[in-house]
Amino acid sequence: MASSKVRNSQVQESSNEYGDIHEMLHELFPMQNTTSRPVEEGPSVRQHAQGPNEDAQRFYNLLKDAEQPLYEGCKNFSKLSAIITDDDDDDDDDDDDDEMEHNMNDSSKKRKKKAAKILRWFPLKPRLQRLFMSSKTAGHMKWHANGRTDDGLMRHPADSPAWKTFDSKYGEFSSEPRNVRLGLAADGFNPFGLMSISHSTWPVILVPYNFPPWMCMKRSSFMLSLLIPGPSSPGNDIDVYLQPLVEELKELWDVGVETYDVSTKTIFQMHAAVMWTINDFPAYGDLSGWNTKGALACPFCNYDTHSSWLYNGGKYCFMGHRRFLDNNHKFRKDAVSFDGSREMRPAPVIPSGQDIIMQTEQVVDFSFGKNNKQKRKRGECAWKKRSIFFTLPYWEHHMLRHNLDVMHVEKNVTDNIMGTLLNVAKKTKDNLKARFDLQDMGIRSELHPEECGNDKWSMPHACFTMTTSEKYSFLEVLEGVRVPDGYASNVSRCVKLKERKIIGLKSHDNHILMQQLFPIAIRGCLPKKVSLVLIELSCFFREICSKVLNVKELEGLEKRIAVTLCELEKIFPPSFFTVMVHLVMHLANEAKIGGPVQYRWMYPIERYLSRLKSYVRNRAYPEGSIAEGYISEECLTFCSRYLESVETVFNRPIRNNEEFTGAMLSITLDQKSMTQAHRYVLFNCDEIIPFRNVHKDRIKAQLHPRRVSDDQIHKIHMEKFCDWFREHVVLMTDAENEKLTHIVRCLARGPNNEARRLKRYVTNGLKFRTKDSEEDKKTQNSGVSVITEGGMTYYGALTDIIELDYFDSFKYILFKCEWVDVLSGKGYKIDEFGFPLVNFKHLIHVGEKLIDEPYVLASEASQVFYVEDKRHKDWVVAVKTKARDIFDAGIGVLCDDEDDESNTYCENVPYNVIVDDTHGDANDHLDWARPGLEGIIVNIYKGTFEIFRGGLKTASIEHSCLLRRFDSLLRRF
Repeated sequence: MASSKVRNSQVQESSNEYGDIHEMLHELFPMQNTTSRPVEEGPSVRQHAQGPNEDAQRFYNLLKDAEQPLYEGCKNFSKLSAIITDDDDDDDDDDDDDEMEHNMNDSSKKRKKKAAKILRWFPLKPRLQRLFMSSKTAGHMKWHANGRTDDGLMRHPADSPAWKTFDSKYGEFSSEPRNVRLGLAADGFNPFGLMSISHSTWPVILVPYNFPPWMCMKRSSFMLSLLIPGPSSPGNDIDVYLQPLVEELKELWDVGVETYDVSTKTIFQMHAAVMWTINDFPAYGDLSGWNTKGALACPFCNYDTHSSWLYNGGKYCFMGHRRFLDNNHKFRKDAVSFDGSREMRPAPVIPSGQDIIMQTEQVVDFSFGKNNKQKRKRGECAWKKRSIFFTLPYWEHHMLRHNLDVMHVEKNVTDNIMGTLLNVAKKTKDNLKARFDLQDMGIRSELHPEECGNDKWSMPHACFTMTTSEKYSFLEVLEGVRVPDGYASNVSRCVKLKERKIIGLKSHDNHILMQQLFPIAIRGCLPKKVSLVLIELSCFFREICSKVLNVKELEGLEKRIAVTLCELEKIFPPSFFTVMVHLVMHLANEAKIGGPVQYRWMYPIERYLSRLKSYVRNRAYPEGSIAEGYISEECLTFCSRYLESVETVFNRPIRNNEEFTGAMLSITLDQKSMTQAHRYVLFNCDEIIPFRNVHKDRIKAQLHPRRVSDDQIHKIHMEKFCDWFREHVVLMTDAENEKLTHIVRCLARGPNNEARRLKRYVTNGLKFRTKDSEEDKKTQNSGVSVITEGGMTYYGALTDIIELDYFDSFKYILFKCEWVDVLSGKGYKIDEFGFPLVNFKHLIHVGEKLIDEPYVLASEASQVFYVEDKRHKDWVVAVKTKARDIFDAGIGVLCDDEDDESNTYCENVPYNVIVDDTHGDANDHLDWARPGLEGIIVNIYKGTFEIFRGGLKTASIEHSCLLRRFDSLLRRF
């Protein structure tokens, strides 16, 4: 069962003397495979022989190095394979190479002029050709057409309406499945490892979508196309830098490139097309040309964006989500609960490519450059430019051109919620300025600030404002969270109970917090109407991040999120609704068009940017270092696919590999434990079912004519079956025994009395630990759940792991658990928010009785983790998880072969919590202020509240209120 892990420096026995280096060379130079080697020129052929061309000579030189041993007698390495292996080790270890010293004295030479900026362009054509020249990738490039399951569900971009509409529009392109679909990602980062914008380098990365899901978003599949230098961000001028790539994309669309396909041994004309861009919201504006700042920041609502200027907050708020409700929805006529007005307008229409071309007619002649910029006047076109992508013949016909990044949207929404609920200084959206905005709008008088004298104002406690004790309870739940290994980082490290706030959260921490932990912690901290809406928002993000999407479910999700955002409008002040909160409204529609978000969000791209950042060796030339590092890794990535005898990124075991982890201890089980474990193995073997039926019939016959219940028969069957089955097989005739399979005979004999005990075990991609062995750890891997044939889910905690040995014929791993009593309300219940709660004070199948079933097969176990909530004594919340690197392709479960965390962000099982918007009527409003709580005192002279109008700070609050009221009247007229 155990297997040894191969280190980079170790070599395994291989049937190929030098690995697959010959195969790699023949695939890299396919046109030279039929060419004979160069011969020595003799006197008789000197005038007629013609030497090989340059490409052929390179091929022969490499082939010679591949056949030459590293040293005399070496069988494991050739000269070429040793170089590749050594470079691969150096790349993985990330060690700094020794710099070569150059003693060149060029002081007498005339120095060349230094370029202001150097754009590094990595041609796309040869990189796409290599995907078909390698047998390791050529077959996968047709997966979207040949290997995909078409059952109406969306698991891959090829299942999306955007892909299918493009196919129907351009039938000639789609008729060749080897034509490449690409995603284009662009983002800036500081190459010096600093969290600042002092230097911003912008790589442009291409993602081939022909690959299957387990290869599509891997680092090894990414292709760096452009490296836009710093120190300043290209901003709106990014089109200037994109010109080489766009010209190449035009040629790939119109003409294509002749490519050799090693999987079919044919040459075909390959074409390529960009499906969409992947970017954060600021880059969205740079790539699309739409101004993502100001009153019309939403590119989907376009010129119909609903925004309001907050005079005190000094920013725009984006509300008006009632437009997305059904026409007869009660919220549309409810003026009191919202902004004081009714909303009868229809939902805005998302502009098509043709609409954008018409709207950008007046900016076609836009001149790039950062000098002599003229400030755009209010009321002018919201487009900054027409994107260079519209020069591609097919771009205007795409259903989805630029993606909203779910990662950044979710992070910003989480920051808004956490900062506001915890009332964190400079993070909360509910401050004195926000309250004065409510006063200016004439809504929610219960929340208007009250003057206390001495330049102090009192802010009434809002319904969403936590008290000190509620903050402590909320953060205490988060501080005590322990998640399974590889599931997430230690979120509890960010919780500061003393300061009552959370700091230092990364993007993925916000992802886990929003979708898993926040709904659990918020229960009981706020009024139910507030908590339920926030939990529904968390459920929305969980469902939108699913790996398998259903169009009908997304349509329902789109309607639900409109209601949820309207409920949020009734709770939070207008300052809460930044454009990032508004963009949540469009995520479901985007998923309905483009498919699963895992292929369109920034998580894998951000991880790749971190990789590029690690290439910087010379801080004077960061982009040059990145370019050299990328070219080296690109070569090693291609060669590593053929080094099967050396551990590389392609054959490295996944994080949770199917093998024992830790030492094994030989033990002797007592008779009762052995019977319980062996019986569970028997009862879960299909070949034993006929024997079980025979045994039950004999029990009924022996007890006849007495009337016995099924429970009595079951009890006798559990106690006697193991012994009866062994004796029954022994007493069989030779003819009957020959009909038995080897498995049945071994099971009848029973396991060896000596078993083996483990503390850790990995199965189905999940790592399990016994409860005692993880007491001092920050992770929790002892939670177990099992679903029975009847659909009942049992929850337990792992206490022991044993291996039963059936005399070397086969072995079984079993988990012994403390099982919660889920059959009664004492050990299991569902709370009012839909969360499953379990109580380990009430257990069943503890193992004291012979008929107890404390064991379960390891292969049947699913993993859960338990979150303790001290507000509910002895009860813990059970959270289900899924294994990382597992993909549902519609034909079964496929495991990933590369250890990469980019596929762990969507492994959450959604809660069944839905906001009910039918309760009450339009006059049943939420209590905006929490009664019985004193207001929050704010001193306006401590920098918490200053009003600026026209560059001058007003001297008094009363005068400021008059100015605000006067401006409001002017806007109405």
